Amino acid sequence: MIEVKSIDKPDERRDFPRGHLEVCALSGLSFGVATFEPGWRWSESVKPIAGTDSCEVHHNGFVVQGRLRIRMNDGTEAEVGPGEVFVCPPGHDAWVAGDEQVVLYDFAGGAAEYAKARTSGGAAATGS
Repeated sequence: MIEVKSIDKPDERRDFPRGHLEVCALSGLSFGVATFEPGWRWSESVKPIAGTDSCEVHHNGFVVQGRLRIRMNDGTEAEVGPGEVFVCPPGHDAWVAGDEQVVLYDFAGGAAEYAKARTSGGAAATGS
């Protein structure tokens, strides 16, 4: 079966300080469009929602606009920008580098669980 959805009509939108994520859920794929405003930082904007010390979501991404700085828990850092494809394993912080809004696509990775509250058992909550 072929599935087609438009990101203009996402299945879900998750808002958090200085940003949001719009998700289209298809069989075997959660496709997300993340928008982060200047000043956004995961450890300030999403950490209180996720309930973890660092982002524990795996990301496969493509940067459309802006620059994003990523720091792994081991201190390794990288910066990604427009036209770049990246893979980022769990255990990181990230922030907007500069004064331009970041727009990126997150695919075949963790969009399904990103910016969702954790239950006491550690799994993402599925309810509102």
